[in-house]
Amino acid sequence: MARAGWQVTVLEKHDMPGGRARRLVESGFTFDMGPSFYWMPDVFDRYFACFGKQVADYYDLRRLDPSYRVYWSDGPMDVPADYEAFCGMLEGLEPGATAQLARFLNEAEYKYRVGIDKLVFKPGQSLIELVDADLIRGLFRLDVFRSIKSHVAKHFRHPKIRQLLEFPVLFLGARPEDTPALYSLMNYADIRLGTWYPMGGIYAVVEAMHRLAMEQGAVFRFGRNVDRVDISGRSVKSVHTSDGEVYEADVVIGGADYHFIETRLLPKQYRSYSDAWWDRRLMAPAALLYYVGLDTRIPGIPHHSLFFDEPFDPHARDIYVTKSWPDKPLFYLSASSVTDPAAAPEGCENLVFLIPLAAGLEGDSEEVRERYFQIMADRLQRYTGVDMRQHLVYKRSYCHSDFRHDYNAFKGNAYGLANTLLQTAHLKPSCKSSKLDNLFYTGQLTVPGPGVPPSLISGEVVAGQVLSRFG
Repeated sequence: MARAGWQVTVLEKHDMPGGRARRLVESGFTFDMGPSFYWMPDVFDRYFACFGKQVADYYDLRRLDPSYRVYWSDGPMDVPADYEAFCGMLEGLEPGATAQLARFLNEAEYKYRVGIDKLVFKPGQSLIELVDADLIRGLFRLDVFRSIKSHVAKHFRHPKIRQLLEFPVLFLGARPEDTPALYSLMNYADIRLGTWYPMGGIYAVVEAMHRLAMEQGAVFRFGRNVDRVDISGRSVKSVHTSDGEVYEADVVIGGADYHFIETRLLPKQYRSYSDAWWDRRLMAPAALLYYVGLDTRIPGIPHHSLFFDEPFDPHARDIYVTKSWPDKPLFYLSASSVTDPAAAPEGCENLVFLIPLAAGLEGDSEEVRERYFQIMADRLQRYTGVDMRQHLVYKRSYCHSDFRHDYNAFKGNAYGLANTLLQTAHLKPSCKSSKLDNLFYTGQLTVPGPGVPPSLISGEVVAGQVLSRFG
């Protein structure tokens, strides 16, 4: 918007940019509080290219190898960045897997190229957007009516390969059996485009975006908690903060939690969606996070680890069906100090743990958080021989109540809405208010969906919508 010549003022509740991608600095440790995987580097390249810039102008990007490690019940397996090595790993599990993978990824690349261009960059304002020759010709190749679970099963028999190829859709917020096979495009992103790390953490991307925005003339006001908007006719006239400041506006783009803006800032008659509509939405997982600093290193640990040493299906049912606290959770571990020495003091380790949970869970207490910390500590010790409880320098947990307090997150959500077929494109909350002509939305709860690359795309999409209407 600033690049297009608009006077842009960003009102941010916190004392730094980034929102869910904030940074936490404590006791010499630096943690990314939210996203930690850097996938789909071409989306970031496109973002900076919009301004005649390159990623390298702002941060140092490095490809990780291994991409990540998976801890199975019978031991760990490193997922190599090199494609031939990846094929060799799969071939060792299932003879003939290399040929199947080539076919699988050819389909996935098609979905990635066509899906990103023809679906993801659409504003979701009308079904007419989907009337596209390439989309119509390739409708069946895009696999929107079959699940990713059945699609993977068509190609591979080995349970480890199946789970490895199903796991990326967890970033999209639904079970593999409920996620369209279109999203095998995520496997192309994983295997072919790779897993990367910006030195300084994901917050280096935040800093780059902040700097770039200021270079374009945008103004940031931190520590501004928006608590009210003034409306006249079909327009928002001004935005009010809790400390009494008033900002007049020709257009408002809401990057806060969509449900919060609708239900807390807008009078009922100006809401696009009812409470009942919101309650029927299928949410992507919430998250229980731990930021942990140790006074020792963990020998041989990689940057990213997935603990799949317990069965996936029971945990998935706990998230999406029974909506209950899991008995034997799967979890993810990020150790950015493995790649980035600045993330922790010398000889120390920086760890972030994440357990996916059902959104809207009750009972988020310190006792519950401590119980899950002990579960993860036991399993980490089982595979690495290190009892992190004996080396704690810093520990902080973060769960539903924190997401609600800090981000006004609907049901304490961490990722947004699940990317099911019935919550895709124009079936998502619209990026344009149906009741107010100058109110727009961006972020994970509108098009195109959850995750860092989709949120970047969302900003470009909504800016295009504003400019098409207001010039």
